[in-house]
Amino acid sequence: MYYDDHPPPHFHAKYGEHEAQVAVDTGAVLNGSLPRRALALVQEWVLMHRHELVEDWRRAERQEPLANIEPLP
Repeated sequence: MYYDDHPPPHFHAKYGEHEAQVAVDTGAVLNGSLPRRALALVQEWVLMHRHELVEDWRRAERQEPLANIEPLP
């Protein structure tokens, strides 16, 4: 996530030379693209950490430090 980023709540996922903006609420790609397998892993991660992602979006809006979110096991 980036501070002062535009709505809707989203984060930027990078895989190699690919990058996508991914919606926090749905896991849908808003802009960009990722390979199918990478996107599936990102979407699985979103399902596991949606609440934490929402809280980090709120922190970013308030210009507060973001919390670390665990990767997939």
